[in-house]
Amino acid sequence: MLKKVKKIALLAISALAVMPAAGQDLLANQAPVDNKMRAVDSIQLQQLIENEVWESPAANLYRDWNNVSVSRMATSQLPDSFRIDLRGFCMPTDSRKITSNFGSRWGRQHKGLDIKVYVGDTIRAAFNGKVRIVRYEAKGFGKYVVIRHPNGLETIYGHMSKQLVAENQEVHAGDPIGLGGNTGRSTGSHLHFETRLCGTALNPALMFDFYNQDVVGDSYMFRKSTYNRESLVASRLRGVGGTGGESTETIDLSEVPEPAKAEPVAQVTTNDQPRRQSRQQSSLCNHKVQRGETLYAIARKHGTTVQKLCSLNGIRQNTVLHVGQILKYN
Repeated sequence: MLKKVKKIALLAISALAVMPAAGQDLLANQAPVDNKMRAVDSIQLQQLIENEVWESPAANLYRDWNNVSVSRMATSQLPDSFRIDLRGFCMPTDSRKITSNFGSRWGRQHKGLDIKVYVGDTIRAAFNGKVRIVRYEAKGFGKYVVIRHPNGLETIYGHMSKQLVAENQEVHAGDPIGLGGNTGRSTGSHLHFETRLCGTALNPALMFDFYNQDVVGDSYMFRKSTYNRESLVASRLRGVGGTGGESTETIDLSEVPEPAKAEPVAQVTTNDQPRRQSRQQSSLCNHKVQRGETLYAIARKHGTTVQKLCSLNGIRQNTVLHVGQILKYN
């Protein structure tokens, strides 16, 4: 009898020991299924987010999407401050020559930069985005294109001889959108290039350096409170007769007079560490960081050293690189 009780007890203990293992096996078998479902959900969610971005870029800033006109490009209020992501850019033209600055001109406000191009030169989208307007304006922009970008900007390309895109078309940075021309209110072939935030024209020289074919940094911080003075500094540095790039000396903005018309413009951030060398030094070449790249791989690709990359870009060897980040290598 005692042997039977012991046998039954052993069987019970064995059963209890086996049950958790079976339960663990069941959970283990179920885990890949759960992971697959989570992956599917993540992909679908990402797709939904991407679709919303392309449906109405920068929807957090703009309340509507229309193909009406430049003057009705925004119904939302200009924020007091806003960081504009400049990564993943493409210069709209290879031309380095600016013929007219942003600001007061001939008794009226010139809301963009004029860059010398010739009829037929390729004009490209500055960032990824969606084409909002493709129109002709005889007494203004001529043949022009307006693109809204996820970073909050709207860019305008005017006086073109031909438009190569259609309204509501998705474009990527560097895609050809038109050809240089002399249409509309124009006295010679050139590209009129504007950057607007919530309908307010910002000085493109605050963000774009045509002489060096570069942007001023990975981002630009717009602030209403300092925009006007910074716009004047930007025109001095990167406008007609400017040296290109950022100043290597400290600029006291308090010594720069306020413009007569206190219309919001944009801010050039005079970084503590200059982002590029002066014009007297050799021209800098830029590398856009791709997924998985390291400083060592970039240095080897361009025949330079990690130490030189760090010195040119004001970074350390252990700095984490981001996809789309712009690095100077020459």
